[in-house]
Amino acid sequence: MADVEIISRFSESGVKVVGVAGLGLIGGSFAKCFKKYSDAKILGCDTDKEVLATALEEGILDAELTEENISECDLIIPALYNQAVIDFVKKMAPHIKTDAIVMDTGGLKRRICKECFPIAQEYGFTFIGGHPMAGKKYSGYRYSTSKLFRDASMIIVPEDVYDITMLEKIKNMLSPCYFGRITICTPEKHDKLIAFTSEMAHIVSNAYIKSPTAREHKGFSAGSYKDMTRVAWLNEDMWTEIFMENKDNLIYELDTIMGFLQEYKEALLSEDREKLHEILHAGKIAKEEVDGR
Repeated sequence: MADVEIISRFSESGVKVVGVAGLGLIGGSFAKCFKKYSDAKILGCDTDKEVLATALEEGILDAELTEENISECDLIIPALYNQAVIDFVKKMAPHIKTDAIVMDTGGLKRRICKECFPIAQEYGFTFIGGHPMAGKKYSGYRYSTSKLFRDASMIIVPEDVYDITMLEKIKNMLSPCYFGRITICTPEKHDKLIAFTSEMAHIVSNAYIKSPTAREHKGFSAGSYKDMTRVAWLNEDMWTEIFMENKDNLIYELDTIMGFLQEYKEALLSEDREKLHEILHAGKIAKEEVDGR
């Protein structure tokens, strides 16, 4: 019954054709969501012709997305690296119809939105910054799934955060993805918070696993180790681009955590049990205040 309701909502939103550029984990999952939970026609493209052929053979795509047919699309999702999103929007802008919505999935928003908002204004379509907070250990089309976004948060970065009509339209358009939460914010707030919630987790995990002791962990590790190292397995090309683009926010977070780590080290070096107890308790209280027990 839930699937029928979602298809109905999608149809009422006026979306008949979806275009997805980039059929990796995220783009492939968007294509599979719309194919399974809507009645939309799905167009897609990828630089890897084998991936494109597979998506067509599996029936996930109805046809390849091109300059000639992108004008059919009501919703266009460039699921690409940050610079590639900008390049795609610049190239395709003259061919996109004026009532279409283009929503990227890049990991940062300031540069993408700064570049793409004016392009959309010039050609008459709407650009929305988007960032689905979902992923897997492995990337690529073969790991994409129609369930990837189920109950996940979707961050929306519109040019006008107070345009309620547009935000409701976006929510309806994304209903086949089963997002659990839609969060609205500015590009600046997005990049600041992502530096803490996502980028820092990847850096700390990536650094933690480099300890020589890690090679001896088998038989001594449990949930804490797995949680701390899960995202150390990353796409270094993508994350290098993301870290460098958001270096101001990331350096702030690195300075902050290194300052706190130095406190633990100094308490241990000085054998100050009272200080160590105090800073450990402060961390526990901080966790309770932020997330609850």
